Amino acid sequence: MSNGERILVGSDQDVVRVRQLVRTVAVAVKLSLVDQTKLVTAASELARNTLVYGGGGTVEVARVDNGRRQGIQIVFADEGPGIVDLDLALTDGYTTGNGLGLGLSGARRLVDEFVIDTAVGRGTTITVTKWCR
Repeated sequence: MSNGERILVGSDQDVVRVRQLVRTVAVAVKLSLVDQTKLVTAASELARNTLVYGGGGTVEVARVDNGRRQGIQIVFADEGPGIVDLDLALTDGYTTGNGLGLGLSGARRLVDEFVIDTAVGRGTTITVTKWCR
């Protein structure tokens, strides 16, 4: 990643700030309106998970370029309890809260690349990338 901007996530207002930053960078790299909406939706869900399940953390948003196209990479990191059963957590319909259970699996479908690193007692880091078409 290069020239990323980092937001500390500790409140609902910080989740709003993440959404605003992602939208701004998505426009700057010329993502289509549909892809902007997908990415902002995924980022909002993952930032909320960082806050609610991870107890807060950081979100870093950066422009990326792989030599063929530009995109956005977002890293969500927390030092929370980690995800006990990752396969279950990535299953549509599974929820530990009052939501629809589309959080992680839904976010994964909305981006081009989705990498999750988690361990019980160590926290969770999720890296997502959306590329310009």
